[in-house]
Amino acid sequence: MKRNWLYIVLILLISAAVFACGKSETPTEEGSKEKGEKAVAATDYEVDEIRLAGGDWGYPSPFAHYPRGPGGFKMALIFDSLLERDEKGLIPWLAESWQIEDNGHTYRFTLREGVKWQDGTPLTAEDVAFSIDYANRHAAVWSYIFNAVSSIEIASTNEIRISLKSANATMLDYLGRTRIIPKHIWENVERPKEFTAPEAVIGCGPYRLTDYSKEHGTYRFEAFDNYWGPRPRVRVVMFIPVSEAVLAYEKKEIDMTAVTPDLLPRFQKDPANKILRNPAFWGYRLLMNFEKVPWLRDVRIRQALAYAINRQELVDKIARGAAVPGRMGILPPDHVMAAEDVRSYPFDPQQAKSLLDAAGMNRMNPEGFRLTADNTPFAMEILCSAQEVRMAELMRQQLKMVGIKLDIRATDAKTRDTKVRGLDYQVAILGHGGWGGDPDYLTHHLAADVFDQNASPSSSGLAGLDAPELMALLKHQSLEIDPQKRQQLITDIQKRVAELVPEIPLFYTAGYTVFRPAKYDGWMYMYDHHNVSHGKLSYLRRTGPAAPRVR
Repeated sequence: MKRNWLYIVLILLISAAVFACGKSETPTEEGSKEKGEKAVAATDYEVDEIRLAGGDWGYPSPFAHYPRGPGGFKMALIFDSLLERDEKGLIPWLAESWQIEDNGHTYRFTLREGVKWQDGTPLTAEDVAFSIDYANRHAAVWSYIFNAVSSIEIASTNEIRISLKSANATMLDYLGRTRIIPKHIWENVERPKEFTAPEAVIGCGPYRLTDYSKEHGTYRFEAFDNYWGPRPRVRVVMFIPVSEAVLAYEKKEIDMTAVTPDLLPRFQKDPANKILRNPAFWGYRLLMNFEKVPWLRDVRIRQALAYAINRQELVDKIARGAAVPGRMGILPPDHVMAAEDVRSYPFDPQQAKSLLDAAGMNRMNPEGFRLTADNTPFAMEILCSAQEVRMAELMRQQLKMVGIKLDIRATDAKTRDTKVRGLDYQVAILGHGGWGGDPDYLTHHLAADVFDQNASPSSSGLAGLDAPELMALLKHQSLEIDPQKRQQLITDIQKRVAELVPEIPLFYTAGYTVFRPAKYDGWMYMYDHHNVSHGKLSYLRRTGPAAPRVR
């Protein structure tokens, strides 16, 4: 997996440096349903309906869904983008080819012809230019191009040229993932997050939203017969509420579920099940608010915390072994750019105590807690969701061993996310995906002092980190399009981060997924993601005349 991912990254970055382009052949008339007029027959579907565990993740428009993975991936069933992701990397989608010019300042996309919106209106270059401009003006969920574009030119009926305010090594991915929306529906919408009319979910993707209940957390997506691209293999994708996913799977109420290692024997004995081990691209990190807790500005205290938190014990007792302990370089070991020679912090309470003593926390009160300069106990409040209380309790026990008092404030996950984005915490446990993506996400973790309330919690940065050298490295890597030079910068960043410990990755989950291949066996992992049900290509044909072909 690492080799494939590295190959794709290097090819894309080298392409940027020499103004090369990525291409795919145009699907055949049969496969693409040219001009959107050839409907899919009912017999073309391999499965009539797939049922998955539900839960409310917001209205699935590009702007109104809840900014976490499940919300975005549901939305992506409806809305296509210029590029898509398969197992190896970025592939052409609405854009059949692209060119990177002017040292990364200009991107030229050649668009597919014959694409139609789900209301029958043809998709044009004007729609694409409008979508990029709209995302540039409005902070769209699942788009990182806000205020990054200087101009957009429609070069021909099927070509657009996008000029950036400054070059960015990650902009191909950022432009490629931006959802394309119909201009005739959105051009007069001034508050996109509040736009939840039925026409707000008219896209050009392979599925249409036919039912949604916020109260029950249910979604029903039905295949769009006139879809331009690979034929849907599944006619209907349903998300339904279940109280216990494993039991619901055993009762055949849903067709897939996540399972913990202790439950694997229940499914390994039955040959009707197939089990997948997920890549470790979903994880938990401990955020530290340096403004709320001034002691945390001392790097020795942060390093002491890294030594005092037994991450392997968290893996064993919380993840039940289905995880990898966190690395202070932040990037997980499965990441293609993970550096191997960064500083490590094995569980060592004595080393933690020595660092705390060196930082002046060398006096204890009668309860055994260390005293700060004003003779108050060295205490912190940890914010977590209700599902993470056990993790917080275990960390409280670990930190007590070195004289640190940890108080737990538990809330629901959405409230926790809001408080994190609003800096209303001292330390916080935050779990999210995206750890396998472009390492520029380190910038979003570490360099953002002001949080966008619409952004994903995984983009939350820190407050009050004084690290000018690190900030300079983060800026430099975002501009470097030479792959070898950028790799070295990413390595240097990981080494610097491991010394500073601005946050503590706790562990990266590598759980298991079980499903019945006799019902459906088309699932795939995207190259940078951990969940097979999230990938759009999991529901589409990958072979035959309807499949996109990449050069």
